[in-house]
Amino acid sequence: MTERIDVWRTRLTILLAFVFGVGGVLHLLIPKPFLSITPEWVPFPGAVIMLTGLCEIAGAAGLLVPRLRRMAGLGLALYALCVFPANIKHASDSLGGPDPSLWQWFYHFVRLPLQPVIVWAALFTGRAVAWPFAAGSGKAGP
Repeated sequence: MTERIDVWRTRLTILLAFVFGVGGVLHLLIPKPFLSITPEWVPFPGAVIMLTGLCEIAGAAGLLVPRLRRMAGLGLALYALCVFPANIKHASDSLGGPDPSLWQWFYHFVRLPLQPVIVWAALFTGRAVAWPFAAGSGKAGP
């Protein structure tokens, strides 16, 4: 069982590193879409978008370095929690506008409940949790 967990953990680590890495680069190269979903109460939104992009890139890189993996996983889980208000604003703006499309409904119907899964995936790849695959601490596997 531990061997299978390690295989899935490795696959998920690579996937998350890719997704967060690409997301971070997009934050830096084309910040406008991210600025549009940033809640009004966030101070210095341009700087925050740049900082969040750098955090995503650092977290993605950290997942690929065994010594940094746990810290990166914890950081990315915290990041995913902190950006959830932007996901809610994005859904509210998209679905509250005139005549939202079926695609918008589908995207947000899937995206919002996916946030806890992203938090779990970051913790799992960072070896902070092993649940639901192993009981006890998350230290199962390398």
